[in-house]
Amino acid sequence: MPKRKRFSVIQSASNRKRSLEERLNDLPEVRARFERMLDLIENAAGDVEKAAEAERRVIEELRQMGNEVLHGWAHRQQQKKEEEFESKAGVNRKEKKTSTGTRASDKSK
Repeated sequence: MPKRKRFSVIQSASNRKRSLEERLNDLPEVRARFERMLDLIENAAGDVEKAAEAERRVIEELRQMGNEVLHGWAHRQQQKKEEEFESKAGVNRKEKKTSTGTRASDKSK
């Protein structure tokens, strides 16, 4: 394969975005929230008759989703940082301390 064509194939593969379906499969809590939102939009339960009630429910779903997404994001960021530090040479978080502190020389008067 010519060098130019090979680069083109590699570049197009790296530029390919994952589908929404693939991304939601990695985040089941977000998928569930979107499904509840779609149920609301479609009025699947048939219990929403007024726009104000539909709006209230949609806003509540969005708030809860935002809260869950941010908590998940923070948890993933923490895991990334822990993995970065654990992979560095000379960093050992699991080592037990051997010092009991400094001993007092004389009692205060």
